[in-house]
Amino acid sequence: MPNPRLPPLNPLRAFEATARHLSVKNAAAELCVTPGAVSQMLKTLELHLGVALFKRANRGIFLTSAGQDYLPAIRNAFRQIADATKRVENTAETGILTISVTPTFAAAWLVPRLKNFQDAHPEIDVQVRTETKLADFSHDGVDVAVRRGLGRYPGLHSEHLFAIEQVPVATPALAARFATPRNPADLVRWPHVHDADRKDWHLWFQSHGIDDVGPPRGPSFDDSGLVLKAVLAGQGAGLVPAAMAALDVAAGRLVKLADVIWPEAYAYYLVCPEENLEQPKVAAFRTWILGAAVEPVP
Repeated sequence: MPNPRLPPLNPLRAFEATARHLSVKNAAAELCVTPGAVSQMLKTLELHLGVALFKRANRGIFLTSAGQDYLPAIRNAFRQIADATKRVENTAETGILTISVTPTFAAAWLVPRLKNFQDAHPEIDVQVRTETKLADFSHDGVDVAVRRGLGRYPGLHSEHLFAIEQVPVATPALAARFATPRNPADLVRWPHVHDADRKDWHLWFQSHGIDDVGPPRGPSFDDSGLVLKAVLAGQGAGLVPAAMAALDVAAGRLVKLADVIWPEAYAYYLVCPEENLEQPKVAAFRTWILGAAVEPVP
């Protein structure tokens, strides 16, 4: 049973709009009704409350002291209803799923496989955004992201997808200049090309038990493809995905400088707020990508 003390909704809307505009005519235009209908709804609300909310003077309309006291609570109630409605709409089962990934991950892994997800879930429209920074889930409309790192994202859900084999490579000319390394420690003195965070080389040396390598020097790029181009241009030794470097190594444009030993924790991760996992579209994508991540590369 409705609470008998609650006034009807439409007169409340008429009151809030009239109080905001201080005009029955403008309130009527906003609510798509006639000024007479607004006046009638205001009268209904005042009869329900047993108090006058407006007074008219000099052909204008003003709030009474009771109306001024009543307005903030009504305005806040409508704002809360609007916010709650927006949250519910954002959890709809169908609609657009916005995924944030790096350009390299999109081109090399996600896009070639995305048709499988779309075939399995035709009711979900996918929007892929390519960016290097982690998404601001509370402001930019992203539902889920995939990022490479150690999986440490405070306040967010993070799941390991797969590690990427990173190989140290350089041009033959650079290898001839610095001499082919006999062990990983020999690479400390080489010029390096870095990822955007300048972490790849540090982690690679750490995985070989080498901690004292000094601050990272040399150019850095926010995309593995750009790192590869810089390495091919002779700017330094770089760590790039093995599959990305394979053709250049086979053609002799690059040489591999050491065997692959890479920390498993440094990998691609699925990242999103915990509450987003309750959305059916996010849950569907999570199930799909976790399965696709363990499938053999075609």
